[in-house]
Amino acid sequence: MTDFSSHNPDWWRQAVVYQVYPRSFADADGDGLGDLRGVTDRLPHLAALGVDALWLSPFYPSELADGGYDVADYRDVDPRLGTLADFDALAAEAHRLGLKVIVDLVPNHTSHQHVWFQEALAAGPGSPARDRYVFRDGRGPSGELPPTDWQSVFGGSAWQRVPDGQWYLHLFTREQPDLNWDHEEVREDFRTTLRFWSDRGVDGFRVDVAHALAKDLADPLRDLGDPELSGEQALVHLPPGTHPFYDRDEVHEIYRDWRRVLDSYTPPRTAVAEAWVPGARRALYARPDELNQAFNFEYLQASWNAEQIRAVIADSLATARAVGASATWVLSNHDVVRHASRLMLPPGTDQNAWLLSDGRAPHVDEPAGLRRARAATLLMLALPGSSYVYQGEELGLPEVADLPVEVLQDPLWEQTGRASKGRDGCRVPLPWTTTGPSYGFGAAGAWLPQPPYFARYAVQAQDGVEGSTLELYRTALRLRRKLLEGEELTWALETPPGVLSFARCDGWRCVTNLSDTPVPLPPGEVLLSSAPLAGDGRLAPDTTAWLA
Repeated sequence: MTDFSSHNPDWWRQAVVYQVYPRSFADADGDGLGDLRGVTDRLPHLAALGVDALWLSPFYPSELADGGYDVADYRDVDPRLGTLADFDALAAEAHRLGLKVIVDLVPNHTSHQHVWFQEALAAGPGSPARDRYVFRDGRGPSGELPPTDWQSVFGGSAWQRVPDGQWYLHLFTREQPDLNWDHEEVREDFRTTLRFWSDRGVDGFRVDVAHALAKDLADPLRDLGDPELSGEQALVHLPPGTHPFYDRDEVHEIYRDWRRVLDSYTPPRTAVAEAWVPGARRALYARPDELNQAFNFEYLQASWNAEQIRAVIADSLATARAVGASATWVLSNHDVVRHASRLMLPPGTDQNAWLLSDGRAPHVDEPAGLRRARAATLLMLALPGSSYVYQGEELGLPEVADLPVEVLQDPLWEQTGRASKGRDGCRVPLPWTTTGPSYGFGAAGAWLPQPPYFARYAVQAQDGVEGSTLELYRTALRLRRKLLEGEELTWALETPPGVLSFARCDGWRCVTNLSDTPVPLPPGEVLLSSAPLAGDGRLAPDTTAWLA
């Protein structure tokens, strides 16, 4: 049996990590916003679920220009979410319950409210304070044009002009100025941040936009010539390592430096990179002397198609194995449409257009979506490597696609001129009880409105109910701990069309039927299935079974 204890420095290689979006998890003080004490109060839910670690999305001081990813102070807690003492209590209780703690780190940019950026604005052009960021003079007769044609992820120019005429770089919102990672003071400050949280007992870090830190800042800055090349999709069109601000070769020296800090602890602290880059390049971030792991988003992006999913699995395992890492698997997170809805959207669906239609076009069959979500989850949990579970997916929550536009908080809504509805639909606060002003989230309402149908998905509605999605997750995670051994799988040589079947090295088998007809099961005892078997004992469509 795999050792997930603190005595094993490799506990992360096959761990199940539960992502907590603190503002939407649980509200202890009744102000409508989730907080750290709320997370602590609900930790028994995670322990009973059977996960190995929790990952806390940003809880730092922030004006929420980008859901907390605009950080004003990397070594404190947003007062609306609690205090450092609250964090310490959370970490201590998590460890008492046998849960590791991973925190989000946002090193590409700060909030414009960060003391460094305020100093930079006050100090003026040419000052040492501005060197911590990327300030440049504009183009044109009076410097009225941006320094380059680089585009923001949220739309429009990646440059913002300040009153003295200079421009600063922001690959995300204008409230998120990019740091200059060529500056030693920036590097040393993040070493301090790594130590600060590691000293408080944090077991690991999730590194936001890990591929964007290193930039080609040689003067003159170069245009891309094509606005489309500013996005991450450009990485498949440019020679590796040559994009001016994404996935440059120099970024890896930063993470080798971090690894020396992380390895100074016993056990070493782990890290996982969020790097939206092609597979072979992404694996470089997961080398033993860098961040251990990198998120694999191909599984999340795959259509409900057996051949495509098998290819994604095989490629992901191979690229991770090539650098000595373990694979990572993700189906939902705080940035994407929840998979209970997404998996029912026809291939090629414009998900933003679907959200703008309030989920009406195309219509998503909610029970069918949940059936596929359960099957995809059981398949994911059988794979070698780490699985990352997003809060609420253990309840089968669908995307809340019909949020009224007047309640939207995601900056994408305004930044895109209201052309993109954004990510709020996957961030709606969790339902814990079947009644109450916020279904048990807190004593008052919730910062995003919960739909009435959340009541039937609540923890209270599913706890102890045979066949519920919550009980499926609990059973699957309990079995996974008992069965998991090694990091290999063997594909079945012959399977019916639309079926995935593989054996793990310790003898248990996972079979997923992605076709629209029942299929025979291989010999063995059925340990668990994501949906009831067909009447003749065959595996029903959109169903996964584990066999011994």
